[in-house]
Amino acid sequence: MTEAAAAPPPPTTPAPETATGPYSERERLITEGLKQVYDPEIPMNIVDLGLIYGFEWAGDDVKLRMTLTAPGCPVAGILAEEVKTVVEKVPNVHAATVELVWEPPWSPERMSEFAKRQFGYA
Repeated sequence: MTEAAAAPPPPTTPAPETATGPYSERERLITEGLKQVYDPEIPMNIVDLGLIYGFEWAGDDVKLRMTLTAPGCPVAGILAEEVKTVVEKVPNVHAATVELVWEPPWSPERMSEFAKRQFGYA
């Protein structure tokens, strides 16, 4: 992203993987953990699906912003609780809040290159 000739990062790059700063190691560990959480309707983890929009830190507490593939997803509460549990297992995370957001709306363009290849988008 600091390369002069490179285009701006595509929307498929999840915020947690590009983080720098005092929380970057925790965000990396959170992202690793979230790669074990799968959307129950799509055989892909929520990180590669592009459902994780980013983190907001207040000391050792974190608010994770995420979306779903569709606003009416019947497992929204269950998935958000599973994400919260995974995040709170990361060392030096005191408490986690999961905020479901709808802007920008999810689309297949948010998926990682890996997920795009798996689903035939690349």
